Amino acid sequence: MSTSSLSLACQTRRQQLMRQMQAQGGGVAVIPTAQEMTRNNDNHFPFRHDSYFYYLTGFCEPEAVLVLIATAERQESILFCREKNIEHEIWDGYRYGPEAARQHCLVDAAYPVSELAVRLEDYLAGAATLYTSPLFDHRLTPQIQQALAGIAAKSRTGIQSPAGLMDVCRLIDEMRLFKDAQEIACMQEAARISGLAHRAAMRAARPGLHEYALEAELLYCFRRHGAQAPAYSSIVASGANACTLHYQSNQARINDGDLILIDAGCEFDSYASDITRTFPANGRFSPAQKTLYQIVLAAQQAALACAQPGAGYMDGHHAAVRVLTEGMLDTGLLRRQQVGTVDDAIASQAYRQFYMHGTGHWLGLDVHDVGDYRTPHSAGDAATTRPYRPLQPGMVITIEPGLYVRPAAGVPEQYWNTGIRIEDDILITASGHQNLSQDTPKTINEIEAWMRGD
Repeated sequence: MSTSSLSLACQTRRQQLMRQMQAQGGGVAVIPTAQEMTRNNDNHFPFRHDSYFYYLTGFCEPEAVLVLIATAERQESILFCREKNIEHEIWDGYRYGPEAARQHCLVDAAYPVSELAVRLEDYLAGAATLYTSPLFDHRLTPQIQQALAGIAAKSRTGIQSPAGLMDVCRLIDEMRLFKDAQEIACMQEAARISGLAHRAAMRAARPGLHEYALEAELLYCFRRHGAQAPAYSSIVASGANACTLHYQSNQARINDGDLILIDAGCEFDSYASDITRTFPANGRFSPAQKTLYQIVLAAQQAALACAQPGAGYMDGHHAAVRVLTEGMLDTGLLRRQQVGTVDDAIASQAYRQFYMHGTGHWLGLDVHDVGDYRTPHSAGDAATTRPYRPLQPGMVITIEPGLYVRPAAGVPEQYWNTGIRIEDDILITASGHQNLSQDTPKTINEIEAWMRGD
């Protein structure tokens, strides 16, 4: 994404957010970026900006805060950032400084971040509502408290602090749920690069390697093709390790006959991909592995059929669970004489012995992206009584059914220590859906052919 197009997109988002604030009576929003985190001594973890802040600014430097002023008469965007400092730039790299940041981000004004608390006092005086979030408290509490204390000291003059407090993230979450063309382009590129990385790992795999060798292939491919970082810690799980959902040590030796489950995706221009593939270390699925793999693939296909506008968010999950449960009964993972019919096994949740997670999540700036999975709140509604929201164009979800078979009494031994998950990134469109990760080998024939070098 070019700087100019990103800046224009962020400007449009700020205007949209401020219109919402105006519709609710106006106020002042204060949104900080993330903090730098010390790893040890004077060494920091790699900095990654806050997703809310970046969504509205496109600004990647630490020590920055966005202030939005929305009243009946005006909208104003103000950025606070680090000052220019040549000595620091010699050590740590370029800093925009307020004036260059103002032009870069297309905000109305920019000031040194050291002036935030004093200027906040002026902005908040008489404001109807303060829009911030508990997510920001540890970063902003001192400055806001200082500003409010200054206002309180002037109360005899008739100046008042904001009468209301609102979580600004609730408004931004709903905006972030619907991706614009710029965001979709970034997510498509993230999925493309991640698909290349999965292909590279499949080609490199063989018995005798360690899981971390395949993780290295992923990381190399991400960076070689322009991704800035992994979107999350890669899972490279061979054999029984694939039955651990969040396995991340990636230290085990890969054995002949193992399946390898790789759940990995890169971040491109701050947008995440999230792809999972499962393949045989030696390049050929065994008969038992084929049986379970086909069940998971059929479950994903059933869920994909539900990925269209108007379908309920959970429709795909229910469709996948039915196919998986039927497969569990057909293979003897579940015994009909014990759990009954497919409907019985679903009602009793007997299937959760082998499938214990949901079938997807929102995807965007965060790999588990923001946005309510249920319809918006109504007065008096409990969160669990609200129906799941329908899918709409512009939403991006993952679809990721799986089977995880640990050794247990009554479970056929040929399936023990087998973990399989298949995950793709799905954009909901006006006519159905687009699979952003469709070029990553997925069927048994595609995977075996790719690993043979065909």
